[in-house]
Amino acid sequence: MRHLVVVLGDQLDRHSHVFDDFDPQTDLVWMAERRGEGEHVWSHKARIALFLSAMRHFARQLRDDGFPLEYTHLREPGPDSLPELLETALRHHRPSRLVVVRPGEHRLRVAIRDVAAACGVEYVERPDRHFLVSADDFADWAKGKTQLRMEHFYRWMRVRHGVLMDGDKPAGGQWNYDADNRGHFGREGPGWVPAPKRFEPDDLTKATIADVEAVFSDHPGRLDAFDWPVTRDQARQALRDFLDHRLPAFGQWQDAMWTDQPWLYHARLSTSLNLKLLSPKEVIAAASKRFDEGKVPLASAEGFIRQVLGWREFVRGVYWLNPDRLLAGNALKAHGALPDFYWNADTDMRCMAQVIGQTLAHGYAHHIQRLMVTGNFAMLLGVEPAQVHAWYLAIYVDAVEWVEAPNTLGMSQFSDGGRMVSKPYAASGRYIQRMSDYCESCRYRPGEATGDDACPFTTLYWDFLRRHKARFAHHPRAALQWRSLERLSSERLLEIQERAAVLRRRWHTE
Repeated sequence: MRHLVVVLGDQLDRHSHVFDDFDPQTDLVWMAERRGEGEHVWSHKARIALFLSAMRHFARQLRDDGFPLEYTHLREPGPDSLPELLETALRHHRPSRLVVVRPGEHRLRVAIRDVAAACGVEYVERPDRHFLVSADDFADWAKGKTQLRMEHFYRWMRVRHGVLMDGDKPAGGQWNYDADNRGHFGREGPGWVPAPKRFEPDDLTKATIADVEAVFSDHPGRLDAFDWPVTRDQARQALRDFLDHRLPAFGQWQDAMWTDQPWLYHARLSTSLNLKLLSPKEVIAAASKRFDEGKVPLASAEGFIRQVLGWREFVRGVYWLNPDRLLAGNALKAHGALPDFYWNADTDMRCMAQVIGQTLAHGYAHHIQRLMVTGNFAMLLGVEPAQVHAWYLAIYVDAVEWVEAPNTLGMSQFSDGGRMVSKPYAASGRYIQRMSDYCESCRYRPGEATGDDACPFTTLYWDFLRRHKARFAHHPRAALQWRSLERLSSERLLEIQERAAVLRRRWHTE
């Protein structure tokens, strides 16, 4: 055998670099489902089912296209560890080379490389052409910068790829329409919102769901509402559905939240992008075309493209600069435990119950729910960042470590000390009250910081400012937020501190 070509569960791309010189007479594709990959973190059932179903559909396509394939199913015998099973395959087939596209997780990348070395097989890692900037090019861009800012990177990418450009100027005269992307629905609510296209499980997906229920019965989440796209054709249908029905209003409402409305105007395309069923290039081109045709306002097209061309490419670059340092970061010295209600939604905080409840049902929450509800609360409470990272990696269907870890650790938890964002995303219950209707049916009052009816977000927000005053009081972008502490008397701060201690004891985080 010349090449054993490894295709991982988030590399389901027929245009992948590993297929460029594939010779069916001398090469073999290797894919495997292993229990250990679902237990590395306590993964949501829907996350496992999505990866496995998409893998099985991709494997069927490869076989139909004439590719020789060795595929190990979840319940087939063999080691539970994917690297250990790969070692067995290498010792059996004795290929000259193991060929793989760079894995999306540092842990797995190191393990596969080590297995190849142990077996005396040459390890050949090819770049992932799915992305619009390579890890090496990003490292060159970041060289010499003590702080990395997505806005600067985003403008560089806009020019480099000619996206939403008018000559050498940005379309519309502005690079960023973020100020137009913060609308909230008000008391009247969102009204009717076009529901995203659903994909009913076919026989292959139904069999996958049955396997997941049998093997991972004690894992969090439900599968009764599973309707994610699992093939490239379905992913392209999902893209068209978003462009036709939700992108025009996405810009204005992308930060808004509402009770029992998990999708609103969001794209639901992150799973298809992260599995490589869609390419970012085609998604960006399609959104740009709708703007050029006058079908989508610029603020919506730009706001969506910023997430794909900007944030998505940026966080991957940040991850690969130094994954060990990123994963070990804890700049705010947080050591509390993640409360149990993150796994069961059993809490009387209405916003948390809503967001975690829909997460358990669908494996999904949109970016503001993740950043400003579950993420904000964990940071204010003082949860150890590694535990927050493990939860996000486990609980969301679109979670692959290269995208999840920087968003969680760098952006949400500020555990890198400001290398990725300039200041913590800390907010009181007032923010949630402004951007949603969650507070209307909650027993807590977002304007109160002390007393039994005080909103835990608000109590912990003021205590967070107090605890980190020395670090941020003179920070050029955070000083105004921290100066608000000056309005509070020492007696009032002591009351807040005592109330915060009560909350931490309640959730066993002290």
